[in-house]
Amino acid sequence: MDSVVNNITWVPELLFVNGRFEPGMALACDSAGRIIATFDVSPLWELLGREPNEGETLNVCEPESGVVFNTRFIRLRGRALLPGMVNAHSHAFQRVIRGRTEYRAEERQDSFWTWREMMYSAAERLTPEDIYDASRMAFTEMLLGGITAVGEFHYLHRTPEGTEYDDPNLLAKQVVRAARDVGLRIALLRVAYARSGFNLPPNERQRRFIEKDVETYLRHAETLRDELAKEAPVVDEPEALGGLRGAWMGVAPHSVRAVPLEYLRAVHDFARARGLPLHMHVAEQPAEVSACLAETGRTPIALLADCGLLDSCFTGVHAIHISDAEIRSLRDARAMVCACPTTERNLGDGIIPADALFREGVPVALGTDSHAQIDLPEEARALEYNLRLQRLERNVLAPRADAGSDERGRGISALAARLFECATTHGARSIGAPCGELAAGRPADFFTVALD
Repeated sequence: MDSVVNNITWVPELLFVNGRFEPGMALACDSAGRIIATFDVSPLWELLGREPNEGETLNVCEPESGVVFNTRFIRLRGRALLPGMVNAHSHAFQRVIRGRTEYRAEERQDSFWTWREMMYSAAERLTPEDIYDASRMAFTEMLLGGITAVGEFHYLHRTPEGTEYDDPNLLAKQVVRAARDVGLRIALLRVAYARSGFNLPPNERQRRFIEKDVETYLRHAETLRDELAKEAPVVDEPEALGGLRGAWMGVAPHSVRAVPLEYLRAVHDFARARGLPLHMHVAEQPAEVSACLAETGRTPIALLADCGLLDSCFTGVHAIHISDAEIRSLRDARAMVCACPTTERNLGDGIIPADALFREGVPVALGTDSHAQIDLPEEARALEYNLRLQRLERNVLAPRADAGSDERGRGISALAARLFECATTHGARSIGAPCGELAAGRPADFFTVALD
C-alpha cells in the first residue's frame, strides 16, 4: 500500500519572491503548513523530460539547501502566487456599522467625534455572540481578500453595564475564536483604556472599555497571554519564528488621551519585558494633539519619545498630525507606523505624511481599521494617491530609480513593490507575526490571483 504524502509543491505561473515575480518557480510546503523551499523547477522538468502530471509524487532535491523531500505537485495554471497580506490594525466589531454612518444627523459639522457616538451605540448593544459573528464576518472578508494575519485592536472588555464578565477576557476570546474558525492568524492587541480624556469626566458610553487601574489591566493581559501561549505550538519547534502559532497577544494603550502617563509606563514595561508588540493610536486628530499639548506641554509622539516609550516593538497607529522632528524620533527608536487610509479618509482624519516617513526609513504597515472597506491593496494605493492629491505630483512614494535600472525585469514597479512591503513584511513585523514572505521555515500563508 502506498504511503500518504503530505508535502505539497505548488507550481504557479508566477511566484512572488524577493520583491519580484518569477516564472518557473515552485513553493514546497510540509504537512504542518510550513515552507520547505522555493526553487526553480526547470532542472527537474529537464531531468524528467516532461512536467509532472497533476498530483504526481516525486522525490526532489532542492539545489541550494540540498534538502531532499517527497512531494506531490499541484499546478496553478494562469495564476500568480503571493505571500498573504497582514492587516495590522482592525476593530472587527465596527464592521457592523459599515454604511450606517454616512449621513449628517444634525446641523452641526459631522466629524470623527460625531461618528464616534454612532460607533458607541453599536458597541453598547453587542452580546458576546454578536462580537463573534461580527468578527467572523470581518475576518472572512479579509481572508477572501488575501489577508492571512490580523492585528486586532480590541477594547471591548466588559458587560454593557460596565461590570466584569466571570471571565474578564471573554470578549477577546470570542474574537480569537472567530479568527481561528476562519483560518486567520491573529495578534490580539488587548487595549488599555483608563479614562475618557484629558481632565474630562467619565463617559458612560465607554464603560465597556474602561479598566481604571493598571494592575487590573496587567493581570487580565497576563492571563490572556498565558492561555494563548498554551494553545500556540503546532509544530515541533514552536520557538522558531514563533512557531506556526495561530493566536498570540500584544498590548495596546488606546491613546495618550485614554491612558495616563504612569499607566502607560507600566504597560510599556510589561510589553518590553515579554517582547510583545505595543500598538497605540497617536495624532489621529488635531484635537488630540492640542489636548496633549495642554496637559503635558508636548505632542503625543514627543511625549512618548521624551519618556523613553518608543522602541522597536512600538507601532503608532495613524500618526497623521506629526512633525519632522517626531518622525526622526520614530526613526531613532526603530519604531513603526500603521496607516489606515480608507478609514482616515472616511473619518476626515487627514493624510499621513508617508513620503516623509519613507524618507527617514520609518516602516509603514497598513490596516483596515473601521472596515469601511476591507481591501488592503486599496489601502496601499490610497497611501500613494492621497499624497498625489495633496502634493500635486505623481509617484510620490516611488524610490528614485538608479541610472540604467529596468523595472520591467521585476514584473512589478518599484513603487508597487514598496507598497506591497507595507501590506506584508512591515505588517508582519508590526504585529509579531511569523509570516509576510515566502521563505523556508515560514508559514505557507499565501493567496493567488488570476492572470487573465
